[in-house]
Amino acid sequence: MQDFRHIKAWQRAHALAVALHKRARNFSGLGFSRLRAQLTGSADSIGDTIMEGAGAATAKEFARFLDMSIKSANETEGHLLKARDLDLFSPEECQAFTAEAIEIRKMTFSYRRTMLANDKKASEKKPKEERERGRNQQSQPEGGDD
Repeated sequence: MQDFRHIKAWQRAHALAVALHKRARNFSGLGFSRLRAQLTGSADSIGDTIMEGAGAATAKEFARFLDMSIKSANETEGHLLKARDLDLFSPEECQAFTAEAIEIRKMTFSYRRTMLANDKKASEKKPKEERERGRNQQSQPEGGDD
């Protein structure tokens, strides 16, 4: 279990979600409340899923949450493009938000890969330790004092 506040991808995802909430406040008044909900919801989900996964019991389980977070970053990028094409964001503004979503996705992917590699190393090390423990137990004399 980890403290999600120390995960850089979560920190940046949180900042992106807050910025998008602030920026998309006027979408509803323009008749784009559904797009606003989708955009802010997917942006929220990036960090929320990392936060939830940080409480996972195993690295493999946490990696599954990180995978879901990557998918939310993809979804956020798609909604940003739609908002740009509907002239709700300037091309420059959309590019900045999109670049941040992409960077968060890359960071999360890298973190996921590290988690899985560490899990694999731990599982490879465990049988070796168990074998050594078994040998040590076999070399110990059984029984008590005769």
